[in-house]
Amino acid sequence: MLKAEVQTVLGMMSGTSFDGGDAAVLETDGERIAGFGASAFRAYTPEERAVLRAAMGRWPGETGVEAAAEIIETAHAQVMAQFEGVALAGFHGQTLAHDPGGRGTHQAGSGAVLALVAGVPVVWDFRSADVQLGGQGAPLAPFYHFALARHIGADAPLAFLNLGGVGNLTWVDPRQPRPEAEGALLAFDTGPANAPLDDLCHARLGCTRDEGGALAARGQVDAEVVAAFLDQPFFYRTPPKSLDRGFGDMLVRVAHLSDADALATLSECAAAAVASGVNFCPAVPSRVLVCGGGRHNAHLMARIAAHLSCPVVPVEAVGLEGDMIEAQAFAFLAMRVARGLPTSCPMTTGVAAAVGGGQISAP
Repeated sequence: MLKAEVQTVLGMMSGTSFDGGDAAVLETDGERIAGFGASAFRAYTPEERAVLRAAMGRWPGETGVEAAAEIIETAHAQVMAQFEGVALAGFHGQTLAHDPGGRGTHQAGSGAVLALVAGVPVVWDFRSADVQLGGQGAPLAPFYHFALARHIGADAPLAFLNLGGVGNLTWVDPRQPRPEAEGALLAFDTGPANAPLDDLCHARLGCTRDEGGALAARGQVDAEVVAAFLDQPFFYRTPPKSLDRGFGDMLVRVAHLSDADALATLSECAAAAVASGVNFCPAVPSRVLVCGGGRHNAHLMARIAAHLSCPVVPVEAVGLEGDMIEAQAFAFLAMRVARGLPTSCPMTTGVAAAVGGGQISAP
């Protein structure tokens, strides 16, 4: 167990968009942020992305999982080789299946392999302990969001919105003493975000994304599709709550629409899902700080802002690096695991009590 002193920690995250692996250095003691270090991104090739997509929804031992894990491990080992002077690393792996309350959760990639290759202790398998104790196992970034809110000097409740393949929201009251304190946090997945947009672009247009939401901005929203989408049980459930990669029938719902109209409708679904989530917050946030790839989608950002009564801005507005928040979060969580501190609590994942997840593999 590490001492309560600032360490140089590397965090690594591979998200549901399958674009690649993010890595970022954080100077932290697991409670406060002392500084930000270098970052890197390792993109997946189209061939690697195809293997990962084919393994979605599969569990250890099933077809394609071993090949996916090898890609994840190789990519992250290559990223780790770019960093020197790191005392500890946090490795999230690639979520292939997530079934809290059922089969559990499955992140492909072994931290033990990375520790052996890189010669650095690696914290990994962050979600299993939470799920085993009755939690949703997600989202896990909220404890880091609490530290970020304090780092930027926030003095009133605010929200962090991550727009990845799935959207997730963290409401933070930075006036509370600790992230696990009552009233400090509320976190949950809002619903599908970039994933269906990117899936449609891949399926229909042969590209990875609608750059800036330009095509969606030219389309017309099918209000009936949006209304039916919002009428699903997930949106009535009280947080905390989590999804895996999102609702698998999203492309079917817009199959009758043109490319532009389909993208406009999927964007409206994502924005309306965020608005639905904000309604569960204990108080209206003073602002919503957006991280993740979706913040580059000007149309999606505009639609979210249109639904909310508070400012919606990228995290760059407060001096943070939006592409690396999640990677930094797993550096922060790795340090907490190494110190024996909790990484989730009832109001972030629905777990029965504050719990520390993750296992540590020595070199």
